[in-house]
Amino acid sequence: MSRTLLMVGTRKGLWLGTSDEARTDWSWTGPHFPMEEVYSVMVDKRSGTPRLLAGSSSSWLGPQVWRSDDLGETWDETPNGALRFPEDTGAALARVWQLQPGVDDDVVWAGTEPGAVFRSTDRGESFELVRSLWDHPHRSEWTEGYGGQAFHTVLPHPQDGKRVLAALSTGGVYVTADGGESWDPSNAGIKAEFLPEDRQFPEFGQCVHKVARDAVDPERLYLQNHGGVYRSDDGGGSWQDIAATLPTDFGFAMVAHPHRGDTAYNFPIDGAEGRWPVEGRARVYRTTDAGGAWEALGDGQLPDGYYAAVMRDAMCADDHDAAGLYFGGRNGAVWCSPDEGATWQEVHRDLPDVLVVRAARLG
Repeated sequence: MSRTLLMVGTRKGLWLGTSDEARTDWSWTGPHFPMEEVYSVMVDKRSGTPRLLAGSSSSWLGPQVWRSDDLGETWDETPNGALRFPEDTGAALARVWQLQPGVDDDVVWAGTEPGAVFRSTDRGESFELVRSLWDHPHRSEWTEGYGGQAFHTVLPHPQDGKRVLAALSTGGVYVTADGGESWDPSNAGIKAEFLPEDRQFPEFGQCVHKVARDAVDPERLYLQNHGGVYRSDDGGGSWQDIAATLPTDFGFAMVAHPHRGDTAYNFPIDGAEGRWPVEGRARVYRTTDAGGAWEALGDGQLPDGYYAAVMRDAMCADDHDAAGLYFGGRNGAVWCSPDEGATWQEVHRDLPDVLVVRAARLG
């Protein structure tokens, strides 16, 4: 029987949970990297032995990418601070917000604060700044969201390693079709509600919160914006609103089903002012028709009186045949559904503020 690994990054370290395929009983280790902020984690299963990556930030030693080839028993840091801005940029790395496996073997993408994308060709042991995006003429006009300026989404096209979508707050969606040699804004139809009414659909400058790619149609994308939920059917070339049956169009998380097309999950939050679930009811919403309609999951099991947000990377799905869903709140609680949202249980509580969760089947 296969096992399941759950990585939970928080403001004060990383916790690792393991379970069997049933995903009802869990054992935990942690904290790894105590008192370090862990904004990004990744499970890489492409080369036989799984490799874990974690992007942490220490108030004393600064940011770092750690790697483990023994499921977290031991950790090695990238040599000589390998993920760093070149001196001529005048920039200093603040956080690693995203770690994402590429399509080609050994390629790993990283999104950072300040807003930049880095690429590794050795499974995360060293990284190089993608200069074409850093030198993009729009960069000087990108601003910061409430949490800072960061590339929090990097999505390689599964059929073409040269095609990559990246998104940041605040700047919007950018795409490359030539392996990162050039990048174009890709925000047609996405509203920037915080701008004056006559300028709310700019070429770039949107505060995108998260983008996910459909499991079957790689040209179909789902996007949670700062006010607005959208779908693209042309790889990001244009976007249409799909928020009509959600209780609110604000939120952070967006997750695509790992196997089933037209299926995605969202965790709505009641506006930028409160930043908690609508009426304090923690619910995951699912669409099975690419956003035509959304249904609430978790009635009677997920808590009411829940006034904690779920952040952009704090919800995920695993890759079991019957996909598991997970989310962690800013109240330190982690919830799991082993059956695609039909049933839920709390698998950890009283952790620090949860920033990221990632899960994977092992074996």
